[in-house]
Amino acid sequence: MATDWAADVKKHAPGADDAVVAKLVSTYRLVMSNTDTAYVAFGDKEELKTVRENFLKKKLGLTQSDDELDKAIAEVGAELKGVNRRSRITVYYLLADKFGKLGVFK
Repeated sequence: MATDWAADVKKHAPGADDAVVAKLVSTYRLVMSNTDTAYVAFGDKEELKTVRENFLKKKLGLTQSDDELDKAIAEVGAELKGVNRRSRITVYYLLADKFGKLGVFK
């Protein structure tokens, strides 16, 4: 799947750091190579739980309550409303930025 993930991120975060996007793409290369997992399904509760548990808590090391983390995920989903296919890279970038954790990918 040849997609310009950086261009997708920059549609929603024009000042996005190219190095951070490149590191996200490198970190999640296998996930992004599968169409079923390359995009976040905001209507799927299990998918959102995976984003919360595996990305926000494990990868970013966040310790906020599940409610607070779920609220942030919902806010990103609202930001991307109208986007048919919400790329995991874009969602993860926006979430990391929201929590001031882009440095995890530098």
